[in-house]
Amino acid sequence: MSLSSDAIPLDGGLSLSVTADPAEGDLAIVRGGLAAFNDAVFPPAGRKDLAVFVRGAAGEVKGGLYGYTGWGWLYVQWLWLDESLRGQGLAGKLLVAAEVEALARGCHGALIDTFSPTARRTYEHAGYQAFGELPDFPKGHTRTYLQKRLDAA
Repeated sequence: MSLSSDAIPLDGGLSLSVTADPAEGDLAIVRGGLAAFNDAVFPPAGRKDLAVFVRGAAGEVKGGLYGYTGWGWLYVQWLWLDESLRGQGLAGKLLVAAEVEALARGCHGALIDTFSPTARRTYEHAGYQAFGELPDFPKGHTRTYLQKRLDAA
């Protein structure tokens, strides 16, 4: 199915529409519907953003980690360091800072994923263990999912 503004008719007067530019209102309906379903089935997530930054002498961002905590887990969405700072152990320090905050928020585990074999080794060195892989995501690469128990100590 290619992207098209034409509706694809379904039974019962329904139709499918495919778009690369969804209206915010349409997304809000889907987001709200899923949130209502989850709220009825699962306990509140308690989702809260978490960011840790590496800053230069002038206060500029040279790297950082962004994610959130919820349902007792830290999920690291992004971890990036300026190329000049890589290989100095700063990724591990970003992870530790985020994990300490996650523990303070009551988290018991952490989750991260990566396409990079180098990043995977960094995360494994920080105590994360791979629990799943998705080959060819993107093509020619493997997306690896890793987790770490935070309350094991």
